[in-house]
Amino acid sequence: MSMEQTLMKLSAILIAVLLSITSVTVFAHSGGTDSKGCHRNHKTNDYHCH
Repeated sequence: MSMEQTLMKLSAILIAVLLSITSVTVFAHSGGTDSKGCHRNHKTNDYHCH
């Protein structure tokens, strides 16, 4: 395997790892939702939908 192929493979692995780590932050928080898929954040009194 050439040096260029090795670097490309390492780059792809690094990007995959970074994406998997940063994508954890986009999961919805826990909390019950109403029939519309919405709920109120009791700390901020904000009503929002998922």
